[in-house]
Amino acid sequence: MAQEQSRIAYQVMWNRLISVVEEQAQALVRTAFSTSVREAGDLSAGVYDVQGHMLAQAVTGTPGHVNAMADAVPHFIRRIGRENILDGDVYITNDPWEGTGHLHDITMVTPSFHKGQLVGFFACTAHIVDIGGRGFGADAHSVYEEGLYIPIMKFADRGKVDETLTRIIRGNVREPDQLIGDVYALATCNEIGHRRLVEMMSEFDLDGLEGIAAFILDNSRRATLERIAALPQTSACGEMTMDGFDRPITLKCKISVEGDRIVTDFSGTSGVDKKGINCPIVYTKAYACYALKVAIAPEIPNNAASLAPFEVTAPENTIVNAVHPAPVALRHIVGHFVPDAVFDAFDKIVPGLVPAEGAGCLCNFQVSLRPRTDAPAPDTARRAEVLTFNSGGSGARPEHDGLNATAFPSGVMTMPVEATEHAGPVIIWRKELRPDSGGAGKTRGGLGQYMEVGAQEGHEFDIQAMFDRSDHPARGRRGGKAGAATAIAQDDGNKMHVKGKQFVPHGRKVVMAFPGGAGYGDPATRDKALVKRDLARGYISAETAARAYGLSQNEIDAVADAVARGEIT
Repeated sequence: MAQEQSRIAYQVMWNRLISVVEEQAQALVRTAFSTSVREAGDLSAGVYDVQGHMLAQAVTGTPGHVNAMADAVPHFIRRIGRENILDGDVYITNDPWEGTGHLHDITMVTPSFHKGQLVGFFACTAHIVDIGGRGFGADAHSVYEEGLYIPIMKFADRGKVDETLTRIIRGNVREPDQLIGDVYALATCNEIGHRRLVEMMSEFDLDGLEGIAAFILDNSRRATLERIAALPQTSACGEMTMDGFDRPITLKCKISVEGDRIVTDFSGTSGVDKKGINCPIVYTKAYACYALKVAIAPEIPNNAASLAPFEVTAPENTIVNAVHPAPVALRHIVGHFVPDAVFDAFDKIVPGLVPAEGAGCLCNFQVSLRPRTDAPAPDTARRAEVLTFNSGGSGARPEHDGLNATAFPSGVMTMPVEATEHAGPVIIWRKELRPDSGGAGKTRGGLGQYMEVGAQEGHEFDIQAMFDRSDHPARGRRGGKAGAATAIAQDDGNKMHVKGKQFVPHGRKVVMAFPGGAGYGDPATRDKALVKRDLARGYISAETAARAYGLSQNEIDAVADAVARGEIT
């Protein structure tokens, strides 16, 4: 009975820890200056034991941050040195190889002391809009060009902030108030996590976290291994090709289910690119683990033990294991396609489980606005950096349609137009779903979006395009059809590149069509009622209803009449 009571108490504490780190994450959302954090949720938060093993992570956050940050705290412990870890300290870095993959992510770690003893650590990560250098984009040839590098160091030493560090940061970025505000938000959310942890420990009369840590890690490890053991003990290969910067890139992987682990090997993948789309292994690992975990054990909370059985290897100097000083600013473009490559292999091991390919990487762009230079600018014209996160469609699932304009695998939210326009003198003239962009299938791919962006009167701008899927749209699975490809051009018809910084003169707009997700299964087997619903909602055109799904002209006319009468919505 005592043992059962102990298990119940530990389960209550485990749930409490998850709620603690979720409050930590929500505090960061509420206090962050950057729209990427405040509006899109591009962040992570977690709690760790004294050895740096992750015990719990917030539900809010992206897999790239969440899973990459799982490996970060041991780097902090090693670099700072245990003898230098003191009450009141706060540590900081944006090291791509010891953090979460590029300089635009700042990770902060705070040691947590209770009754004078170190009991654990809190960590959090957030994407910041600017870190200096060339700005957020793929144009750099090395990481040295991509912005300010902050090695693992103390932001605060026993409660005293390093003002020299803050002055260096301010002097090297375009949005100093915004960045420093985000740094303080990160430090504060860790402090909130610490307070809630101490409250929990006092409530349960705990002097340390050793007992609850063992309970969490042992149960998570056992549950994950049970799922792996139930799979076919075999291997399979998968691959996919993406646009890259100026040449296609192929991701290859071999998935091997080996009793107490799943090994993902990326041998054969394309080499490091000259431009900043390379991916450090920590970020590749984050998304490879995520793909397999959501396939076989989605309900087991993320922690060190539930992630440990997913092993990831890749030869150095491949694009999924880029080493210093490779440019890595847009590592997410490659990293977000890792799950599609993994799913291509895993579908051959466990058929009928994983979705079709989707848009993959986020459809991000950053606008650098300034007063026009071709004629006198009004006094109200100003410089500004505006980053906006947007999404194409996700791939169709075996039993459900893909989600429209939804980020998978990243999970970040699409930014509202109002928040984007509030950040600077930018105008979003159009933002709507893209009909016919979802691939046909028994289940249909999710729709992409149309967007049209310009600047307020008196401004010109550079746009940093961070797209893919122009030449390699999402592939269908098991008979499903491909999703629509990406397109970008100025409103005068001049085509633009899907990646890189490009100038847009005063008065011009940029018109973008974001990709759709692919379909799953033979379109001929799709429920006709769903086809008619899609036609009524404008998700597909009459032409697609007839060509892809076999709807007759009489059926199409009947849908139009029913919509006119308000009978179908």
